[in-house]
Amino acid sequence: MRKFVLDLVERTVATYAVAFLGLLLADGVDLASVGTLRAAAVAALPAALTVLKSAVATLIGDPNSAALLGRSRQ
Repeated sequence: MRKFVLDLVERTVATYAVAFLGLLLADGVDLASVGTLRAAAVAALPAALTVLKSAVATLIGDPNSAALLGRSRQ
């Protein structure tokens, strides 16, 4: 269970960071008009979807991993 939680936290934080920085960069080059607080809120949506995907992954793939890969043979 500890391995799954660490995997889930890593994936969620990485997804949030990438989404947040992507929105800030888009705002910086005038591709989107998004403020910092709005970017922080919007970036939480893909992070939340990552948590849901990881929960489904335990049913499909390895229950000790947040990946959708096949079950490990260990």
